Amino acid sequence: MKILAEALILVFLCIFLGSEHRICHAFSSNYNARTKCLIEPEAAQDGGGIIANPDFTHGMDGWTVYGQGAMKEEISRNGNRFIVAYNRTQSLDSISQKVQLRRGLIYSFSAWIQINKGSERVAVVFKIPRTELIIGGRVLARKGCWSLLKGGIFANFTSHAGILFESKNTATEIWVDSVSLQPFTLEQWRAQQDKKIDKERKSKVRFKVTYGNGTAMDSAAVSIKQTRSEFPFGCGMNFHIIDSTDYQNWFASRFKYTTFTNQMKWYSNEPEQGQENYTVADTMVKFAQRNGISIRGHNILWDDPKYQPEWVKNLTSDELRKAAEKRVDSVVSRYSGQLIAWDVINENLHFSFFEDKLGKEASSKYFKRAYELDPGTTMFLNEFSTIEYSNDEDVDPISYMKKLDEILSYPGNQGILAGIGLEGHFGVGQPNLAYMRSVLDILSSTGLPIWLTEVDVVKEPNQAEYLEQILREVYCHHAVQGIIMFAGPATAGFNATTLVDKDFKNTASGDVVDKLIDEWRTKPTETKSDGEGCFEMSLFHGYYNITIKNPVINCSTTLSYRVTKGTTFIHINA
Repeated sequence: MKILAEALILVFLCIFLGSEHRICHAFSSNYNARTKCLIEPEAAQDGGGIIANPDFTHGMDGWTVYGQGAMKEEISRNGNRFIVAYNRTQSLDSISQKVQLRRGLIYSFSAWIQINKGSERVAVVFKIPRTELIIGGRVLARKGCWSLLKGGIFANFTSHAGILFESKNTATEIWVDSVSLQPFTLEQWRAQQDKKIDKERKSKVRFKVTYGNGTAMDSAAVSIKQTRSEFPFGCGMNFHIIDSTDYQNWFASRFKYTTFTNQMKWYSNEPEQGQENYTVADTMVKFAQRNGISIRGHNILWDDPKYQPEWVKNLTSDELRKAAEKRVDSVVSRYSGQLIAWDVINENLHFSFFEDKLGKEASSKYFKRAYELDPGTTMFLNEFSTIEYSNDEDVDPISYMKKLDEILSYPGNQGILAGIGLEGHFGVGQPNLAYMRSVLDILSSTGLPIWLTEVDVVKEPNQAEYLEQILREVYCHHAVQGIIMFAGPATAGFNATTLVDKDFKNTASGDVVDKLIDEWRTKPTETKSDGEGCFEMSLFHGYYNITIKNPVINCSTTLSYRVTKGTTFIHINA
C-alpha cells in the first residue's frame, strides 16, 4: 500500500474545457517537497489529475514505451505496484503517456522516482509535436528508496504531449510511480495564492482591552493603523538617487529594503589596484539609514570573469589570492553590522573565476572569512536561472543545494547564517508558475531563508501582468522571506522593468507594484470592543499603532504592537 499523502487544505472545483478535457479536481495547498527518500512512495497528488492509471493499479494500462527500451510491472514487498523502464540505450528511453494540454492552463507535475543503482538525475520531459522538448523538473533519484520529482509546465499552445522521463545514464533503470499532472486555470492558481497569503502572511488576532484595574473596557473605540510591514519587499537603487530629490522621495515613500545594483561591487570600489573609493556607496548607505531602509550587500566577489576589475583579470594566482583577501576584508569590515545580508560569491554555480585560479574551495573560504568579519549577518549564495527557467541543469535546485552543502560543510562554516538568493531575471513569455513553485518547495527543505534578490521582467506587452504573477507566486510561499526588485525610474536607467517614467509617473508595472504594496498591508481600521472588552481581526504581519478611546473619560491612548506569525492574542491595558 502506498503511504497516504499529508492532509491537504482542499477547495473542490470543477470546470469543463471542451468535450475532450474535463478538469474536476481539488485545489491543494500542499507546498511541501520531500527531499528525503521514502521506502514506499506516497499516493499520486490530486488523484493523478489527468493522468490515466497514475498508481499502476491497473498494471501498465495507459502507458507505453518511448524509444528503444522496454517496460515492465513490478510489485514491492508491501504490495506496491510500479513500472520499470529498462534496456535503455538513449537518455529519453522511458515509459510514456500521451496527454492533452490546453492553451492558457498551468500544469503541476509530480511523480515518485527510484533507480536501480547509485544516484542519478531524472527529469520529466514534455514532448510537444513540432517543437523542442520541454523539461518540467528534475530530481536526484537513488537506489533503494523513492524520491519526489516536482515541476510543471505552462501551456502556451493546445496540443497533445508525451510525458517522458530522462536519465543521461542509459545503464540506469528508471522506476516510476504515483504520477500526477494537474491542470489549473490562472484564476484557480490565483485563488490558491490568495489562500496561501492569508495563511502565511496574516494572523487572526484576538484583542482584549481593559482598564487599569483589569476590568473589561466595553464599547471602547479602537483605531488600528499598520506602520510597517513585517515582510521585506524592496527595490534596487543606484547612484542616481544621490542627486535626485524626486528619486529619493519616490523610493523612501515606498520601500524599506534595498540592494545597490552596482555601487558595492569590486569594480566600483577599486577600479584601479590599490585605489579604493567608497564615496558613492557610503553616501547611499547614509541615505538609506536616514530613511530607515535596510540594505543587502551586493556583492563581495563575483565569479563571472567578465565582471572583474580590469586589473584583476591578468593577476597570477598568488596575486589574485592576496587581492581577493584584501577585497573581502575591506568591504565587509567597512559595512560590518550595517547590512542585513551579503551576496558573498555572486553566481558561483554558473561561473568559477576564483575556483579555477585559487582552488575548488575558494567560495567556501570566502564565506568563512566574510562571516568572521560580519557575524550575525546572513551570507547568501546568489544565482540566476534557478527559478526562472527549467532547462539550466547547472543551477537547478539539485545543483544549488549541492553547492550550498559544499560551502557549509567546509571546516568552520557549520555555524554560518546562510541564505538562498534567487535573482529572478525573467525573459519574454508567460512565467512557468508551477515550476517556480516546485523550485521553492524543494529549496525550502533546507530550512534556510529564501530571497528573490533581483526581480525584473524584460520589456514586452504583458510585462506588468507577468511581474504581478511572479511577485504573487513568491510572496505566497512560506519559505520566501524577502523580495528585492531590480527596477525603478527611467531617469535612473532601469530600462528592463521601469516603474516610473521621466516625470515619475507610474508605468503599468509601477501600478502593479503600488497595488501590491497597498494590498499586502492592513488598511486603517475602526472597530469597537464588545462587552468583554474583546475584538478580533485578521492582520498582516508587521508593526501597528493601536489607539484606544476610553468611553468613560473620553480620552485616547496609543500603543505600538508587533504582529507576527505566532501572534494570536494581544492584551491592551488602557
